[in-house]
Amino acid sequence: MNAPGDAARQPVRVLIAKLGLDGHDVGAKTVCRALMDAGMDVTYTGLRQTPEEVAAAVARTRPEVLGLSILSGAHLPLCRRMKDALGAEGATPRVWIVGGNIPQQDVAALEALGVDAVFPVGTPFETIVDFIEREARS
Repeated sequence: MNAPGDAARQPVRVLIAKLGLDGHDVGAKTVCRALMDAGMDVTYTGLRQTPEEVAAAVARTRPEVLGLSILSGAHLPLCRRMKDALGAEGATPRVWIVGGNIPQQDVAALEALGVDAVFPVGTPFETIVDFIEREARS
């Protein structure tokens, strides 16, 4: 049974992006599908985006959640550029998440940049969906 007001609740808007030269997007597309199946409004920017292109898309579409999928190992420099590009656009999503091949020792550095959560390869979709639902609605 839905709580009062649930029917009028708008879906969470999520923008998923692949930064840099990483050409592997099966995982990102699968996460997009899981989020859509959970009722979220998902935009996928496609492969080989620059942080500046993604920041412009965030400014244009104003999602509650920005999700970056990075498998290249360049997550720290790309996220530094992403933070700068978001600032330059004046576009700050409520929630910023990063997924991919992210070593545990890099999580604190990503959080220091403003990343709200890191989801390594193999994270259950339910974990990602639950986090987004909780944080994007708070």
